[in-house]
Amino acid sequence: MNKQVKVLSEELGVAFGTSGVRGLVKDLTPELCFAFVASFLQGVCSGSQRVAVGLDLRPSSPEIAKACIAAIEKSGAEAVYCGVIPTPALAFYAMQHQVPAVMITGSHIPFDRNGIKFYRPDGEISKADEAAIMDGFVTLPDALPDTLLPDVNTDAMTTFEDRYKALFPSNMLAGKKVGVYEHSSVARDVIKRLLAHFGAQVVSLERTDTFVPIDTEAVSREDVAKGLAWSQEHQLDAIISTDGDGDRPLIANEKGEWLRGDILGVLCADYLKASHVAAPVNVNTVLELRGELQGAECKTLRTKIGSPYVIAGMETLLEQMPDARLVGYEANGGFLVGSDFEVNGQTLHALPTRDSVLPALILLAMAHEKDCPISELTKDFPARHTASDRIKGIPTETSRQLINDIKNSRTKQAELLSVIGTQGEELEVVSMDETDGLRMTLNSGDIIHLRPSGNAPELRCYVEASSENEADNMLRKVLKNY
Repeated sequence: MNKQVKVLSEELGVAFGTSGVRGLVKDLTPELCFAFVASFLQGVCSGSQRVAVGLDLRPSSPEIAKACIAAIEKSGAEAVYCGVIPTPALAFYAMQHQVPAVMITGSHIPFDRNGIKFYRPDGEISKADEAAIMDGFVTLPDALPDTLLPDVNTDAMTTFEDRYKALFPSNMLAGKKVGVYEHSSVARDVIKRLLAHFGAQVVSLERTDTFVPIDTEAVSREDVAKGLAWSQEHQLDAIISTDGDGDRPLIANEKGEWLRGDILGVLCADYLKASHVAAPVNVNTVLELRGELQGAECKTLRTKIGSPYVIAGMETLLEQMPDARLVGYEANGGFLVGSDFEVNGQTLHALPTRDSVLPALILLAMAHEKDCPISELTKDFPARHTASDRIKGIPTETSRQLINDIKNSRTKQAELLSVIGTQGEELEVVSMDETDGLRMTLNSGDIIHLRPSGNAPELRCYVEASSENEADNMLRKVLKNY
């Protein structure tokens, strides 16, 4: 049966989100997964002889992997099955061996959902590639083979681990105690091995075989409380964790306070002495303010939210400046290396996809080199604080209409600002940025940013203020209003 992927996906309600295909497990049928991979190999990576495949720890991932491997083998290629592996490890292996890759993961979304991420030999696919996959026509077999998954090729994990071992002093964590919030992160074991390699005493925290959807951008109150309690109980110097597929870090300082991902991104860019940074429109304005205060000449480019847009932004910057020392990062903490860097006399090769391991190690290396606790690394940063969360169960079209009403009505803007303002304070919107959703800068200097989620029926809200308290209060009031 010959069918267009777009038609099949629309029938089942599955589509590309901000990064990869996402949908309910019940809708990610073997036929649909086969069709997506077959179209990827036909329209984006035709002629491939080998394709790397990895997966996360979701209970649904192995069956999806079987359908993907069936499509690879039907195309005439060999599936290099890398097993349970962090997304950046699979992507790095694919780039090093110049082969495409398919990662079965739903990242941080709930366990009743899953997804597929696609990588060309040179990195993550673009939005144009996504369109090509959706437009493709594929021939579906009458029945997919019910086979066991192949034996695991461990080269990808070894290559990824070796990428970091030579970058930093082997004793940089000697005398340090680092907790690893393991939950169901696919990166938990490689992180523990690396921390031990650098001399840390590793404390395992809450490992589970049940999938836990950790959102590194909207940290739950429960995880906030856990970080504080673990730090006090174990006297930790840091806590390291990631989302489900290991491409977004979650890092706490010695007090157990989780760092915002966009602050982590600035620290990593500083450590690598980046000359150019691509980052989404929702990240903290410390990105620009820090450079202005220091007189640093770091060019920044703001993009739409999602790693494909950050990658496109990095490509634009490289076209303008081929010798740029280029990085990208997102508010969720994912850090992308767009060019080769020299770190401690070693070459850090480009990896233009989100990574959780590098930013964690950079943060620990900075604290080691400065001989200070992690909390002091940001003491000279401008007083800008961000907070974010989401309202679940709001259809995308409802979110878009709500945002459009606010954009076009001063009355609606006044209604929103009256919710967050204090007595005697006359707030108004002084500028709007529609790069992605609606980002409103107020006369107070505070920022409110509303945006429909690209992965689920949710309304995302991001705020920025001059103190953590103000940001948290603003966020709570805005969300309560809807």
